[in-house]
Amino acid sequence: MAAMTVHLDVVSAEGKLFSGRVETLQVTGSEGELGIYPGHAPLLTALKPGMVRLVKQLGGEEIIYVAGGTLEVQPHNVTVLADTAVRAEELDEQAAEQAKREAQEQMDKAQSDELDYQRAAVQLEEALAKLRVIRLLRNS
Repeated sequence: MAAMTVHLDVVSAEGKLFSGRVETLQVTGSEGELGIYPGHAPLLTALKPGMVRLVKQLGGEEIIYVAGGTLEVQPHNVTVLADTAVRAEELDEQAAEQAKREAQEQMDKAQSDELDYQRAAVQLEEALAKLRVIRLLRNS
């Protein structure tokens, strides 16, 4: 018997990164990690910087980094509308490490400026999420 699947689209402003049937997907929602399976209740939630990990219809896994966005679950299809989306294997570890260092320096300098501090904190969160995805991919 074939596994149950649901149609998934992962889309960003740059275009569609994935479109096809999946058995499951994992995302980093605003409230924590979410696992989505066929038949999941309808849902609309914000995504935090992190990964979309999907298991395709005939097996095989794909990991995509998203810098935030929205997840919409409907009865027959799921959509990840990402602010930015990059296939995990295309992430640049050195660039992410550099972004992390720069964000930490900005946070140190911006102690008195709340807006600059918040902006640097968001950059740091994105850099750390990229590094987690890179390390996960390396260890799988």
